[in-house]
Amino acid sequence: MKIKSDFAWQLVGLAGRLILTSIIKTSKVRIFGKEIVDHLRQEKRPMIHILWHGRIFLAPYFFRHQGIMPLISPSEDGEIVARIIDGWGYKTLRGSSSHTMVSAWKEMVKELSEGGEVLIVPDGPRGPDRYFKPGAIKLASITGACLVPFSFSASRRRLLRSWDHFLLALPFSRLVAIYGQPIKVPPDLSEAEIESYRQLAQQRLCELDEEADRLVFST
Repeated sequence: MKIKSDFAWQLVGLAGRLILTSIIKTSKVRIFGKEIVDHLRQEKRPMIHILWHGRIFLAPYFFRHQGIMPLISPSEDGEIVARIIDGWGYKTLRGSSSHTMVSAWKEMVKELSEGGEVLIVPDGPRGPDRYFKPGAIKLASITGACLVPFSFSASRRRLLRSWDHFLLALPFSRLVAIYGQPIKVPPDLSEAEIESYRQLAQQRLCELDEEADRLVFST
């Protein structure tokens, strides 16, 4: 069913924020690697936060109130995300791998050139699952921003039968949020070098998912 009124969309956003907050507040949360982000911020380094589409469920909560600019698809699913993060201190940017990317690209370059932070889901919005599209690599190379991998896992979960194997965390879980080591991408890369860094980032994100799963079930 299509949501048409702005009031209805506001209710969707409020409900989403309440659901995410209740899951966090009823769960035991451990965060690993936050010092990586803190250190980069102290150095005033621009950052591109990266995570897989299947692990975005709790990301709006963990990245809230940090002034981050997420790249959000202009689809109805993207509108849901945009409404949820409204009021959580994000700089909203609408775009996708197939729509309005020229203007979105310019906005991200500007934000990173000014020392800001953006968030990109490199296999979104339609996949393939866990295939790292090269846009984030090129953006990091142009702006000098660090790629910072992120993932989360939950002990009580549902894995949806969707293209991205979406991880839905349940209340009263053990939760792990984890940041990986930054990936520094040099300027003026050849196509072969872009592919090499693309594969590296893809591998790092997949390994971070595995590490999050290991940590959440290790206690």
